[in-house]
Amino acid sequence: MYKNIILPASILAGTIIGAGIFSLPFVFNAAGMPAGLFYLLFFSVIYIFIYIFYADVMLRTSGEHRFVGYARIYFGNWGFWAALLFGLAQLFFVLTIYLILAPSFSGLFFPDDYLSQLLIFWFLGSAAILFDTKRVASLEFIIVAGIITIIFLIFGLGAKSVFFVNWSIIGDFSSRSLVLFGPVLFALSGSLAVPEVVSYFRESGISISFLKKSLILGSFLPAFIYAAFVVGILGLSPKVSEDAVSGLVGYAPSYILVFLGILGFLSLISSYIVAGLNARRVLQYDLNLSGRLSRFLVILIPLALYFLGFQNFLGLVTFVGAVFLPLESIFIIFMWLRADKGAEAPPILVGNFVRTSIPFLILVFLTGLIYVIIK
Repeated sequence: MYKNIILPASILAGTIIGAGIFSLPFVFNAAGMPAGLFYLLFFSVIYIFIYIFYADVMLRTSGEHRFVGYARIYFGNWGFWAALLFGLAQLFFVLTIYLILAPSFSGLFFPDDYLSQLLIFWFLGSAAILFDTKRVASLEFIIVAGIITIIFLIFGLGAKSVFFVNWSIIGDFSSRSLVLFGPVLFALSGSLAVPEVVSYFRESGISISFLKKSLILGSFLPAFIYAAFVVGILGLSPKVSEDAVSGLVGYAPSYILVFLGILGFLSLISSYIVAGLNARRVLQYDLNLSGRLSRFLVILIPLALYFLGFQNFLGLVTFVGAVFLPLESIFIIFMWLRADKGAEAPPILVGNFVRTSIPFLILVFLTGLIYVIIK
């Protein structure tokens, strides 16, 4: 049970749980808890379908590839360049989101002006990328353990006031609840981990019959943790900030705030390094840029985006979640359709129910894209 389902599910859950969690209390408070919890559950299910399609593509395609590689196989050069460009743009915006969020944590244990804290975080993250720091298991542990520790601390402090949270249903499912679309998609996204989960099953020799259960568990676990975090924040602080952290000042004990700041900062710096190294590899190996130029661009572009005006944490999370992630999901669906059309063998993971969901899934993601365009 542990090796067959729980361990691979933790790979997916560990990737999903990240910075996106900090945008949820504010948008849940704005739209109401019923709408927020509905979106969490709904998009957890939606992502299960996407991960099943993606995993099925991997199992039915020979060789070891990632998203851009599959795009080239099934769509040719135009698919390769489209996937490469919006995938790379997504990584740079994610790095900018980390820059914006970091001072909210460092300010809890290192009082200084916002810009100085941002530049310190940028320098530390950039130095690791510059000197070729590699992704190691300890960094993964810090990210997951740090975030989960934060969640339990906040939930323990705020859960006692759960009945004072906005549970009103009136108006919760009006058009304003669409504000949840981007942040929830961003918080629940974990497609980067699906190849790792599939590789785990291939390398360990575990039956593929357990893969679907792992994807389901790995998708639902973050939603449960996010719900606990949101309830804790809303129950603890009457002032809910966009980053969920600065609004706790004056309401949570000082030692908790310091601990929260240190753990959050470590989690973000680790995530920044991982995302930065991924962006650098794309530039160096997919675009064939030199190692020096790749490092320079990864170091410079996030900071440049910040000073060009991309400084709104919630706005940027919403933009990435409602634009890049729907495009990525639609790409995965059409990859599977191409793979299925040319395959002689039947689907390995995709049953009739999942197959018939395709028009609905595309409609859901297009709705989010249209919402961002006309907003």
